[in-house]
Amino acid sequence: MTDNQIPKDYNHKNEVKWQKKWQEEDIYRFIGSGTKPRYIIDTPPPYPTGSIHMGHVLNWVYMDIIARFKRMRGFDVLFPQGWDCHGLPTEVKVEETHNIKKSDVSREEFRRLCVELTQENIRMMKEQMQRLGFSQDWNHEFVTMTPEYMRRTQLSFLRMYRDGLIYQGVHPVNWCPRCETAIAFAEVEYIENETNLNYVRFPVEGADEHITIATTRPELMAACVAVVVHPDDERFREFEDKLIEVPLFGQKVKLIKDPEVDPEFGTGAVMVCTFGDKTDVSWVNRHGLDVIEAIDERGYMTEAAGKYQGLTIAECKEKIVEDLENEGFLLKKEPVRQNVGTCWRCKTPIEILVKKQWFVAVKKLIPQVREAAEEMKWVPGHMKTRLLNWTGSMDWDWCISRQRIFATPIPVWYCSECGRVHVADEEMLPVDPTRDGPGITCECGSTEFIGEEDVLDTWMDSSISPLSVAGWPDESYRELFPADLRPQGHDIIRTWAFYTILRCMALTGEKPFSEIVINGMVFGEDGHKMSKSRGNVIAPEEVLEDYGADALRLWAAGSVPGSDVPFAWKDVKYGYKFLRKFWNAFRFISIHLTENPEVEARPMDRWILSRLMNLVAEVTESLDDYNFAAAVNRVQTFIWHDFCDEYIEAVKYRLYSDEDPESRMAAQNTLRMVLDTCLRLLAPVAPHFTEEVHQHVGEGSIHLRAWPEHIPEIVDPEIERSGDLAVEIIGEIRRFKSSSKMPLNAPLKAATIHTDNESAEMIKPFLDDIAGTMNIDDISLVAGKPEITERAVELEPRMEKIGPEFRSDAPAIISWLTGADPHEVYEEIQRNGEIEVEGNRLTMDHISFRKEVIGTAGERVDVLNLDEPEVIIEIVR
Repeated sequence: MTDNQIPKDYNHKNEVKWQKKWQEEDIYRFIGSGTKPRYIIDTPPPYPTGSIHMGHVLNWVYMDIIARFKRMRGFDVLFPQGWDCHGLPTEVKVEETHNIKKSDVSREEFRRLCVELTQENIRMMKEQMQRLGFSQDWNHEFVTMTPEYMRRTQLSFLRMYRDGLIYQGVHPVNWCPRCETAIAFAEVEYIENETNLNYVRFPVEGADEHITIATTRPELMAACVAVVVHPDDERFREFEDKLIEVPLFGQKVKLIKDPEVDPEFGTGAVMVCTFGDKTDVSWVNRHGLDVIEAIDERGYMTEAAGKYQGLTIAECKEKIVEDLENEGFLLKKEPVRQNVGTCWRCKTPIEILVKKQWFVAVKKLIPQVREAAEEMKWVPGHMKTRLLNWTGSMDWDWCISRQRIFATPIPVWYCSECGRVHVADEEMLPVDPTRDGPGITCECGSTEFIGEEDVLDTWMDSSISPLSVAGWPDESYRELFPADLRPQGHDIIRTWAFYTILRCMALTGEKPFSEIVINGMVFGEDGHKMSKSRGNVIAPEEVLEDYGADALRLWAAGSVPGSDVPFAWKDVKYGYKFLRKFWNAFRFISIHLTENPEVEARPMDRWILSRLMNLVAEVTESLDDYNFAAAVNRVQTFIWHDFCDEYIEAVKYRLYSDEDPESRMAAQNTLRMVLDTCLRLLAPVAPHFTEEVHQHVGEGSIHLRAWPEHIPEIVDPEIERSGDLAVEIIGEIRRFKSSSKMPLNAPLKAATIHTDNESAEMIKPFLDDIAGTMNIDDISLVAGKPEITERAVELEPRMEKIGPEFRSDAPAIISWLTGADPHEVYEEIQRNGEIEVEGNRLTMDHISFRKEVIGTAGERVDVLNLDEPEVIIEIVR
């Protein structure tokens, strides 16, 4: 091979070529024959939005590194890809795109529009994933909107219903007025905003006094069913057993006591409404209070609000505050910060409404979830605490019914005559009760049924992903279940991780995966979460165009699991620069990668090979521990510095010398081994670059090669210590040449290295390499310190000092100095601190000297120093 056959520059545009070849050759397929140990990855199925963002990149780079690493380690890897199609994001997009609401067209037409949009979005995202070099096995793609997947979701519903873990009930639920559906607590996101705390006078029946109540939600006064105070609060003792009138609405409510009231907040008296928040729900249930529904499903005030009926929540609040002020009930307003629960999809503030819904009996399963979580390995370990804390805060069961269309139907019918609930038989699945009948007769004799129109929460689909990947409910699923790994973001620990553990424990009694690796979020360069409103969003396509997928993957791999990651162009550019550095080094050594018989390795070869074996061990351990940053940084440092800057430079003279053929062959063999090993270590992170280089020197795909073997007998700590010292000496001489404006290949007449006996023994085997690398004609090694003297060879009077100080004597002083011996003048000033000239005293301030260093052999030398260990180098130019 000649370097003319290899392009001068690395072309990242070739990445597409390799991606196409990998897909054509299907090199990532899961065999499943049992001839290799299996490794199953339970991958997150994203919503098909049509666009990959940087958070996806981070998440999938982690997964892809693991998948590629495990394949090279000899595992039969199942790395599937799924799509979580159902849910509000798709419906909202369809409504926006076609300028409709779900009720404007038939269910069938609306679902068709959703499927159409989803299919196109999947196509685009699949192309983007492949463009980033992700190695999913597309033969195991799963799509939650397909009949096959919906059958599994419905079957899981039926079996949990049969086991008493799913039930229907009338309960308060979190409700999104924009999406017009119930949502689970895990789907509520809290944001901080500023509102007013309104101090309202509530009249007390039969008394001239009143109770002042501070509220941020005056629009719920129509639903006020009690006033609650702390049992120990003496301020309200006189109002016990008296009724309190709600301003504007006139209903009279009781004063009740409850220890959950904070006497320090507001006035210490709180109105209980149905329902302002979770605490209201708790008080209503605890004290058996009435329920008044003042807000409807779309966020408008109901008939219970009287004259405010039909207003939006915001309009009602503004109008009520105005009326309270006009009628003398509003005492004051003061700004206050509060946390507001919002729908995590559309960011609309949620309300709590009483609805008949389907629920998973979460609290029955919490002990099993906690037990399973403890059995798993969490990376990083503290992320487990997030899940355990979430399980400890579960006050309500999981509401799994949604008032939408594009989702898995709930397989239930209601008898038209008696209302009895009938669930589908397993053989009927998948089924849509709004189109299909149950084909049975009710116990009451009726054959007329109403199909359930509510659909299942999309987490009911995605939370069985490890079961679906394994082929559940076929008994063979146990061969692939539980999965080995769950990679996911920390933002969905309380949803996807929690729900998956809960559902798999409910359905199989087993944990769904053995290990869980958590990635952080990606922030913009400004340190804030990427968002269009901030203008800090970087699309992956922007990076791919200029720097390619591998540079972006190197950025992602340089992060730590669990930690949020700021996107930084400088890191991408560094990765790109590293790849080009490696490419240039490869291009240079390519003509020397000939196949040679085994010959004895020279000391510098043994140095780099020992360091190489340490690299293999450290990178392997780091990837086993999912410490991607440590692995990548270690590989980059070795390739850039140890291999390119030090070893290649140190063996160039051997490569072009015909005096010792075995030395040349040893260097060539070492170059080949280091290159091959480094390419394989880097392959999981930079698959395109490593494939491109490998194709010039090897056969087949590098991604079908085995992971590098750690060979302990090659590791030699002593040769590494000695080689490190030799490399330091070479580096010091290189810096000397550079500072002296000498070409690095300029010859040096001689160099003498002085050091102690121990260090001399370390340096001795590397003398030829030091001389050859730095082009030194004669090199010697001496144990002991050199006899170095310093001689002044020239002096120059400093006129700016002598003239003003000595005035009329200055000419005579200059004349005397011009004829004096520079070294004698220098020595006298060194001895006495001064010299007398024409009756005047001169010091070093008055004269500049140019000195030369005379070495042990009596020649002029330059002296270089290393501190640890002490090494002094005499250079004769």
